[in-house]
Amino acid sequence: MNNTAIPLKERIIVALDVETPEQAKEIVKKCESRISFFKVGLQLFMGSWFETVDWLVDRGHKVMLDLKFFDIPETVKLAVEQVNSRGVSFATIHGNDPIIRAAVAARGDMQLLAVTVLTSFGEEDMRAMGMTQSVADLVYFRAKRALELGCDGVVSSGLEAGKLRRELGEKLLIVTPGIRPGANVQDDRDDQKRIVTAGMAIKSGASHVVVGRPITRAVDPMQVIEQMQQDIIASSR
Repeated sequence: MNNTAIPLKERIIVALDVETPEQAKEIVKKCESRISFFKVGLQLFMGSWFETVDWLVDRGHKVMLDLKFFDIPETVKLAVEQVNSRGVSFATIHGNDPIIRAAVAARGDMQLLAVTVLTSFGEEDMRAMGMTQSVADLVYFRAKRALELGCDGVVSSGLEAGKLRRELGEKLLIVTPGIRPGANVQDDRDDQKRIVTAGMAIKSGASHVVVGRPITRAVDPMQVIEQMQQDIIASSR
């Protein structure tokens, strides 16, 4: 799908980063009049396996299964095969060549997103690991390689989305986590380091943004969603 043709209800993927299916379902019911895309991550999946995934699909919603598969290629291949029949729209894998090849060979209709560099990872972490390149350079290298190997897209910070869109074109899906309301973008207490607003991410070229705590812990989640969607609309003009 062309980036400009994505429905507004699918632009924001609400991260169901909670412990139980009951908590997840409560969030979904509050948001689903304006949101039709939800993320099931490791915490919720370990507590409920496919229960929440199946419930979301049966309810007509899209699902991003964010398990970031990372293992020997054969294990990744078998894991992807387990997901194929579940109606998942996006599944995440780590962006290593053998893992990407195995996942691409095993996938059915779902789209694969390669994780480039986690948004909790900053320049100081690069230096601590002995890497001399910048985070942006590493993200671009991994995204380019993932696209060449058959991935549909990548998970990337909004700070790198612009370069990825310019250099790699419209075909690439760019899913951006680390989204915060404008007032919190410079909050040093946040455990995410490379963060932007929803509007900034979409304007830069992101296809979708992933939002968790700013929505799920809000007193009025619908108000936050509406504000972010207006921000997205304004950024697209």
